Amino acid sequence: MTAAASLKTWYWWHKWTSLVCTVFLLIICITGLPLVFHEEIEHWLEEGKPFAVVDAGTPRVATDQLMASARAQYPNEVVEYVFFDEDHPTVYVGMSPSHTGDPKLTHYMRFDAHTGEMLYDAPTAREEQFTFMGMMLALHVDLFTGLPGQLFLGFMGLLFVIAIVSGVVLYGPFMKKLDFGTVRKERSRRLKWLDLHNLLGIVLLGWMMVVGITGVINELSRPLFGLWQATDLVELTSGYHDTDPPQRLASADAALRAAAQAVPNHRIISFSHPGNMFATPHHYMVWTRGDTPFTSHLIIPVLVDAATAEVTAVARPPWYLTMLALSQPLHFGDYGGLPLKILWVLLDLLTIVVLASGLYLWFARRKATDARVAQLTQRHQQPQAALAKTTHGHEGSSPGAIAGGGS
Repeated sequence: MTAAASLKTWYWWHKWTSLVCTVFLLIICITGLPLVFHEEIEHWLEEGKPFAVVDAGTPRVATDQLMASARAQYPNEVVEYVFFDEDHPTVYVGMSPSHTGDPKLTHYMRFDAHTGEMLYDAPTAREEQFTFMGMMLALHVDLFTGLPGQLFLGFMGLLFVIAIVSGVVLYGPFMKKLDFGTVRKERSRRLKWLDLHNLLGIVLLGWMMVVGITGVINELSRPLFGLWQATDLVELTSGYHDTDPPQRLASADAALRAAAQAVPNHRIISFSHPGNMFATPHHYMVWTRGDTPFTSHLIIPVLVDAATAEVTAVARPPWYLTMLALSQPLHFGDYGGLPLKILWVLLDLLTIVVLASGLYLWFARRKATDARVAQLTQRHQQPQAALAKTTHGHEGSSPGAIAGGGS
């Protein structure tokens, strides 16, 4: 393949992958702006009572007691999970009508970790998706369509990565005769935007690749977690396959103590109740993470026998779940606190300019092409019209007039 033909192929890939994914990427970028600050916004919009201010060293209420309070509020529902807020002395207890029912019927109650008082009773996940942050998250993750939407947006993210790679290939030959950063303002508007599009694209190259690839990985979270459940988790719990789930469960606090002893250098952030879709019918699935800057983003699940409160296994996650755990905070800029989040938003805004300018260039090129075709057509038709007029005039003259005109 010649160099010209190769560039033509790369141009075709860049044009069509960009056109197919740009509108959806704009939705993702726009909804991603508030999601970068989701913790700050949710805290600002937080409803319910404030937690109590207590002396340092005040003991926390037992987890079993909080779960009992939640069951007392909803006696016909089951506990799905318990989440321990690391930033505030609050505990979230998730409830739903059934472990096997619609996940969107899940809701949570927030309790004061020291007094045990219920601070807030949240609406169901189905109702919360129509709040501002809920809509932003749904549009960003799955377009309100669940797993099909996640896979579709993951494919759009893959097209975005291809568009970036093909754009880089085209950038070198395009800039051969121009200095880096050149924006030809004195030329046409389309040429000025083309230069700006190329400049921003190459400057944002690394960031867009990181966010694009981590976005694709995040959209595969459910299939990847399902793969782990169907392979490694099945192997770890093979001794329970022929046994019935326990009728009487061990204390959740006892299970948490056992998990803490099994992974002493980790913090417990939550646990899934036996029967929950993220646990097994026979185990509490205790989710922990390390206490160093790097390991704090690595989730280590601990399986605790729901009948005896003894640790069955420390489930070291496979490489693809480690990759998923590391990509999630990187995608939203959660590694470096507020300064990094602000930087992420600025880069996101510039990416929106790149995407919007790409659409403008395509429409402007089509308009210019249509105008050029019309101009060429008009030029071609003018001599034909003149010839037709002359011929028509000759055909309409009498032989005598022609003869007379020649005499």
